[in-house]
Amino acid sequence: MYTTDTALIRALENRRFDALVARDFAAFAELAHPGLAYTHSNGAVDTLDSYLSKCESGHFVYHRIVHPVDALTVVGDTAVVIGEMHADMTAGGVRRKLANRSLAVWARADGSWKFLAYQATVKQ
Repeated sequence: MYTTDTALIRALENRRFDALVARDFAAFAELAHPGLAYTHSNGAVDTLDSYLSKCESGHFVYHRIVHPVDALTVVGDTAVVIGEMHADMTAGGVRRKLANRSLAVWARADGSWKFLAYQATVKQ
């Protein structure tokens, strides 16, 4: 279906953001590596389990996400995605608009790509 790993990673990035907005946390979990490190723009770090728990409880509710990609590099079984993440969301009961730079890491394990790490930084 995808002619390159780069095209596949772009599609997987879209699927993970779409899953968050749709509150389809099973789909998000399926894309994620069990060792996921999700670093928020305030420096807090979540594991896959703690991030999913916050999403499922309604602590994080994503209403809309736009995520332009500036660069996507695949080296062997690792893919690095550099771009932005603009979100309309609710965090801890407070509606917020995010404008972040972001770095996502995907790793190929047992023949499939998994979302391994994320780092958001407030865009200046």
